[in-house]
Amino acid sequence: MALYAIGDLHLSLTANKSMEVFGDAWKNYVERIGQGLSVLTEDDTVVLAGDTSWGISLEEAEADFRFIEQFPGRKILLKGNHDYWWMTAAKMNRFFQEKGFLNLEILHNNCFFYEDKAICGTRGWFFEEEQKAQDAKVMNREVMRLETSLKAAGEKEKLCFLHYPPLYQGYTCPEILRLLQEYQVKECHYGHLHGPTIRRAMECAYNGTEFSLISADKMEFSLKKICE
Repeated sequence: MALYAIGDLHLSLTANKSMEVFGDAWKNYVERIGQGLSVLTEDDTVVLAGDTSWGISLEEAEADFRFIEQFPGRKILLKGNHDYWWMTAAKMNRFFQEKGFLNLEILHNNCFFYEDKAICGTRGWFFEEEQKAQDAKVMNREVMRLETSLKAAGEKEKLCFLHYPPLYQGYTCPEILRLLQEYQVKECHYGHLHGPTIRRAMECAYNGTEFSLISADKMEFSLKKICE
């Protein structure tokens, strides 16, 4: 029994947007994702930290969900910037139920529990002063969603999963970092960074939280074991 995580699978079984165009790091990536997921057992949980499918609708992403569903264990999905299929939690959960995807769950304004730990998170956002007012609205919503998730955890030890990194070389997101410190989050795992930008990732302790990058190419398509 273990908790795992990985981000940025970028599956495209029907959307025709293979990541192999981005070079050798992504060669045969669907097969390698399958090899990574093959370690799962029925008692395991894996958090998929955004950009799971290139599908632009739930129907177009269905084949990608079915690929994930074939592997044992519980899968918890959060939103990434390329998850265009993402809708309301009610619509997504209804779609999963109708299609028989019994092991897929949505992390959105909620949290899940693994043993004595709480799995919290949201997409996150990049926001800098020169960006538009609309970006500030998105950021504020993401901060509210993260706080809702952290509050739902109660007194449990909190693990946070984001798509966007809340800090990397030359950038910090004070709004999200404040919440992580306030709610005493032990670990924060994030995705989004690929290729050359992986070098900018901050994988360290910051204000009491340990940060790590779990994008698929950085992980060489293997799952990161968070705990047992």
